[in-house]
Amino acid sequence: MSNNPVGVKEAIEQRRAARAFREDPIPEETLREIFRLGLRAPSGFNLQPWRFVVVRDADNKAKLRQCAFDQRQVTEAPVVLICCGDRRVKESDYIESVIELGKQLDAVNDRYADYMRSMIPQLFAGGPSFGSLEVWTNRHTMLAVAHLAIAAKSLGVDSCPMEGFVTDQVKAAFQIPEEVDVCCLLPLGYAAEPYKAYGGRFDIEQVFYGESFGDRFQLSLTPR
Repeated sequence: MSNNPVGVKEAIEQRRAARAFREDPIPEETLREIFRLGLRAPSGFNLQPWRFVVVRDADNKAKLRQCAFDQRQVTEAPVVLICCGDRRVKESDYIESVIELGKQLDAVNDRYADYMRSMIPQLFAGGPSFGSLEVWTNRHTMLAVAHLAIAAKSLGVDSCPMEGFVTDQVKAAFQIPEEVDVCCLLPLGYAAEPYKAYGGRFDIEQVFYGESFGDRFQLSLTPR
């Protein structure tokens, strides 16, 4: 498994969940670029509800491992992200900060700003497509996690999205506020052997449906 930078297509195809990591540190400039690219993930109204605790200290990684069923990758990886969704993005002060950011980049005008002030509270009051605010923030945070994993692989860095942890323990150990939910852990580093084999994916026709759920779908192109 190469640690050399690759294109996005190759990064998607080569990415695996690394179960073991070498001790090699991630260069600061590489880590910064992974983070920068990860933050280009989309989010509703550009609210960007994701927050990340960057854990690099050995003692803190050991503490996190205790919250994660003693999984080795937590202490082996040079960097572990605690990936969180912040429900406080619905607050008016935060919405104004997003509006101001958009105005600075000429992406938000006064009319659209007023639309955001009106529609965002309605979105979270009704929740017709998600039910709870935690579901909404988790959705968007995991979009950012996927971006981080692919960005990392494109720069030769491996990752391992993890759901195996006790949320309350992680929140208590790392002073995560009540309004912030832990979505997953993301160790980052350089995979050690043995590398995880590709487990395969179902065919396009098995998971894509045509027009209605369950209806047969087939692309006209012949698969390679």
